[in-house]
Amino acid sequence: MVLTEITPLSEKDCFYIIDRHKTEFTYPVHRHKELEINFIENARGARRIVGDSVETIGDLDLVLVGGQNLEHTWAQGDCASSDIREITIQFSQDLLSGEMLGKNQFAHIRQMFSDAEHGVVFPVGTILRVYGKLEELVGEKDRFRQFLLFLALLNDLAVRGGYRVLASSAFAQVEDSTDSRRIHKVKTYIDAHFTDAVRQTDLAAMVGMSPSAFSNFFKMHTGRTLSDYIIDIKLGRATRLLVDSSKNIAEICYECGFNNLSNFNRIFKAKRGYTPREFRAMYKKTKIVV
Repeated sequence: MVLTEITPLSEKDCFYIIDRHKTEFTYPVHRHKELEINFIENARGARRIVGDSVETIGDLDLVLVGGQNLEHTWAQGDCASSDIREITIQFSQDLLSGEMLGKNQFAHIRQMFSDAEHGVVFPVGTILRVYGKLEELVGEKDRFRQFLLFLALLNDLAVRGGYRVLASSAFAQVEDSTDSRRIHKVKTYIDAHFTDAVRQTDLAAMVGMSPSAFSNFFKMHTGRTLSDYIIDIKLGRATRLLVDSSKNIAEICYECGFNNLSNFNRIFKAKRGYTPREFRAMYKKTKIVV
């Protein structure tokens, strides 16, 4: 099992902040119900794992992770730094009530929180721009002013952050609540039949479109072609099985709709940067049995 962290966040506090320096990453893959902003400095070569996203980081890294089922950690990788700085801000999903979060002024933050269920990473330009805000937030002693600084940081990241989503929907087990009725119907069908031969003509007929119109419609709503989307669904399910089950790689390959083991290994490596065996080994190395 993956460690479920009990965070130090008090029910009487809006958020919990810790600013620490360390020499290595030792915390295992874990998850928690709170949202978390994590800033890493001077850890080039470390490996960031968020769901089925595994990436090597540079000198600066800033991530927002939400969703209680989203496993994540930072592993040592090739990091040789003896002075790693890490600022972690954890806060409840109920910090901004549903009524407040629904207001127009919070639209960008609301969308960012939704995307954070997959984990999101911010580009270096954004990190450099908010670096001063992070320093000010950490150093502020007045709790009310600290809360205002925190809201300003969230707004800046949401409006101007230019973030990128990390984990796939299939791995994070997240549905997009903003989908239109037609695209939701199509996605639901694909989720139930992705191991079969899903034909574009059938999907087009399902929503009353011509195949060419459906192709444009699907790409506009998902940012991917139908074939790429189905491959991502298969890989997301495969990575989830690699993490959660003891099934061998061949079993996972065929269970997720791939009909050739070597093809599965090749596609997995091209999309994830690691072979299925390497990916499982990384998770196993950073897991803890609880």
